[in-house]
Amino acid sequence: MTLQARAGGLALEMDEALRGVVALGWLEADGLHGEPLGEAFDTERDESIRGLMRRFEGRAAADIPGVAETRGMFHRLGVDPTKSRPASEALLRRVLQGKGLPRIQPAVDACNLASLEHQLPLGLYDRANVKGAIYARVGRPGEGYEGIRKGRVNLAGRPLLADDEGAFGAPTADSARTQVSDGTRALLAVIYCPAERPSQHLSLMLARVADLLARHCGATVHLVQTRH
Repeated sequence: MTLQARAGGLALEMDEALRGVVALGWLEADGLHGEPLGEAFDTERDESIRGLMRRFEGRAAADIPGVAETRGMFHRLGVDPTKSRPASEALLRRVLQGKGLPRIQPAVDACNLASLEHQLPLGLYDRANVKGAIYARVGRPGEGYEGIRKGRVNLAGRPLLADDEGAFGAPTADSARTQVSDGTRALLAVIYCPAERPSQHLSLMLARVADLLARHCGATVHLVQTRH
């Protein structure tokens, strides 16, 4: 393992096998108030969705900026994006079908808006349930976990995030163990960015996530980091 970095109290190590394929961005935040999102968020979300629909309605998903790059990243990471669709693309497809963004949990909903806008997959985790250092690596034979509303998620040969207790996150489906809930008061957000996309895309999405969490969820963001 190489490329050590630190976000808040968390150390993150990235396997060389992922270098040149994916860039990671992450932040830690605490102080979430757990209250429902208000009308200000709804207005901001709806304005953003209307803008996306004006720009992209009627266009094939692959022709929309960011989608093809993320699909390519999934292919290079050994994941078929037609079977395990990037969450950012799934959100875009839903919005362009007129279904809007799903209501899941306030912090998740805020981060989903950023993922939709920037077309980068994001994992969101309850900080209290992430133990020790974090490792971005490739899954080992037989490795997997119980996913959120997905049953067991197979991670063998696939990119994942693991802590001292094992795998807990991936760009396809996250684990129930570190799931964000209404009781979550501190969280970790990790963004997966195709290495060929300019670094400013990752930085802009990190800033957008931090802004949304601060303004709508009461969070204090401690540190934002990127690793290529």
